[in-house]
Amino acid sequence: MADQNKTFYITTPIYYPSGKFHIGTAYTTVASDAMARYKRLRGYDVHFLTGMDEHGQKIQEKADEAGMPPQEYVDGIAEVAKKVWSIMDISYDDFIRTTEERHKLGVEKIFKTFLDNGDIYKGEYEGWYCLPCETYFTEGQLEDGNCPDCGRPVRKVKEESYFFNMKKYADRLLKFYEDNPKFIEPESRKNEMINNFIKPGLEDLSVSRMSFDWGIKVPGDPKHVIYVWVDALTNYINALGYQSEDDSLFKKYWPADVHVVGKDIVRFHTIYWPIFCMALDLPLPKKVFAHGFIMMKDGKMSKSKGNVVYPEMLVERYGLDATRYFLLRELPFGQDGVFSPESFVERTNYDLANDLGNLLNRSISMINKYFDGEIPTEGLTATNFDESLTDFITTTIGKYEASMENMQFSTVLGDLWALISRTNKYIDETSPWVLAKDEADKGKLASVMMHLATSLRHIAILLQPFMTQAPKQIITQLGLDEKLLAWDTLGNFKAIPTGTKVVEKGVPIFPRLDAEIEVVYIRDQMAITAPAEVEQPEKAEIEEAVETEISIDDFMKVDLRVATVTACEKIPKADKLLKLQLDMGYEQRQVVSGIAEHYEPEALIGEKVIVVANLKPVKLRGELSQGMILAGKSDGILKLATVDPSLANGAQVK
Repeated sequence: MADQNKTFYITTPIYYPSGKFHIGTAYTTVASDAMARYKRLRGYDVHFLTGMDEHGQKIQEKADEAGMPPQEYVDGIAEVAKKVWSIMDISYDDFIRTTEERHKLGVEKIFKTFLDNGDIYKGEYEGWYCLPCETYFTEGQLEDGNCPDCGRPVRKVKEESYFFNMKKYADRLLKFYEDNPKFIEPESRKNEMINNFIKPGLEDLSVSRMSFDWGIKVPGDPKHVIYVWVDALTNYINALGYQSEDDSLFKKYWPADVHVVGKDIVRFHTIYWPIFCMALDLPLPKKVFAHGFIMMKDGKMSKSKGNVVYPEMLVERYGLDATRYFLLRELPFGQDGVFSPESFVERTNYDLANDLGNLLNRSISMINKYFDGEIPTEGLTATNFDESLTDFITTTIGKYEASMENMQFSTVLGDLWALISRTNKYIDETSPWVLAKDEADKGKLASVMMHLATSLRHIAILLQPFMTQAPKQIITQLGLDEKLLAWDTLGNFKAIPTGTKVVEKGVPIFPRLDAEIEVVYIRDQMAITAPAEVEQPEKAEIEEAVETEISIDDFMKVDLRVATVTACEKIPKADKLLKLQLDMGYEQRQVVSGIAEHYEPEALIGEKVIVVANLKPVKLRGELSQGMILAGKSDGILKLATVDPSLANGAQVK
């Protein structure tokens, strides 16, 4: 257990209230919630912040379109947002809104500090502005004349503005990156910031606007509205009472342990925000974790495409735990992932109903059948398989804790499901139905039942950061007190009290879905999001040209990397496919490869392989594949392309 006085401060971005929150927003928030819950289980004093960024020109325009004052407009969306987070059982400690007085006063004081210290000066801005992103760009930063972040058209803007002197802090920021290599994760995001924004030369940042008035006014110069990033980013300290009469929370929790953000706003959180903290002479946040996007098969979620998925629809139809589990298992945190109705239903059926649900139901049924519902704790005779199951549980706990600290949620859940599979295998190995036929094996049968109950209790404890209902349901069906869900009872294999009786009849905690019906249902719900007047374009016939020769420039586009296989398993109902977990050095990835006919999964663990690292993620049999491993085939025999074992994971193959 961690020291009870140790704190952990985690934040989501403050979300822009431009419409209903979809599963992309839910993904960020559920991931942050899982981390907050984990740290609480470990005994940390956690402060979890989320909220809304409610100022700006875009909000003013949307309010005008709706025919209501901006404050009334954002008030309505804030209530909807809080309702969604309630449905998702998000355990936030504070919900900050930039229209609150506590934030407004904080921003005014911070802006004045910048002015007094000479970090802000008045000048004239002329350049390109993206309204949806609330961001200015130089001519050279545009892509085909459009915003490089969202691809939308930009506006030419010329107006008087206050500027923040970014150049003053550029060298200090690079030194901070060097001294704190884990500040930006995944590491690829840090390289992007350095190479694309800092090394070419930081531009001074425009921090005020005059073309609208929905925002916090510049102290002493009210014709200027403080620009979004000074306003928005400072929420992380204003919510703690920075420079207020009561700054006890700030003194207790700052600096933040981790800001969780989407990759589209990583620049603002890893360049602007650290520099603002430097200018305020504050400790910098310890980490910014920039996750990828949830993609659809046809690209980004878009109402015009009719492919938007809202979390409340999934929760209402399939339950909260199934929705939270899918988001954090299917999508490796830090990378883009793909949502499809098929993959959601498959995860629910295979992982939740078959693997976990079946394990619980079989165990409850056998304890009732063989021991009148009482979990045996005495008269046990060890089987040949008990120790290996116990060792597997212990190993899983260690791997789980290491991966959680690195926010590798998909890896954590993969390891946890390996334990669930191992426990199911234990049933097959010990064959309780055979032991029950011979009274001489009664002690062994008792040991098997106790080990099953013990494994399920450990599984319930480890599920708690991700699922908020199933762990209690498992413990209840086992007849145990919820006190045995405490983290410090992990590793105690004799925690189940003598005389504990399971429920008379187990209830499936994850009913199996009719795949055909549910896939259609989800697609129909997605289609509802498309505007009625939008006509779907006809599919064009595409002719693929096959070129027999490529240039060196074409070849150099392929990013080959060294990786180590850390886990491998077969994919159900796919004879040729293996699912591999890879340590890329700078991140964890999942790759699906058609090598099952040539390799047993166990034989690949620990192997060094070569990965095509910059392939677009795809789904194969419902599993996300983030690259390709290289192999060669001769005389019908396929062999993996390998490298010198001394090459570090992540090294480029040239």
